[in-house]
Amino acid sequence: QVQLVESGGGSVQAGGSLRLSCVVSGYISSSYCMAWFRQAPGKEREGVADIGSIGRTSYRDSVKGRFTISKDNTKNTLYLQMNSLKPEDTAMYYCAADFTVRWCVAVGTFGYWGQGTQVTVSS
Repeated sequence: QVQLVESGGGSVQAGGSLRLSCVVSGYISSSYCMAWFRQAPGKEREGVADIGSIGRTSYRDSVKGRFTISKDNTKNTLYLQMNSLKPEDTAMYYCAADFTVRWCVAVGTFGYWGQGTQVTVSS
């Protein structure tokens, strides 16, 4: 049974940093796309960043230069380093995974999701 468990959320002031982690268990694959999504109250879920097993990463424009996605394959853990946080980054953050592709552009729908971790940024 595949499980994705996020951690690392919290409350910070604007300009601060947080590092989110997502531990994957129950499945190990050399092919994957893993991603971070977020959803703020009253808003639709949006993709934040993704990384494929080929090594390519992508980010939404509003986080480019501030967030960094990475994966430690030895620990089967996905990370999201978030710097220079802004109040508009406040949301529930979720990690998601697909283990059938190497390129994230090939993902239709992510099959696995974590339970989320809350990030709150105050001004």
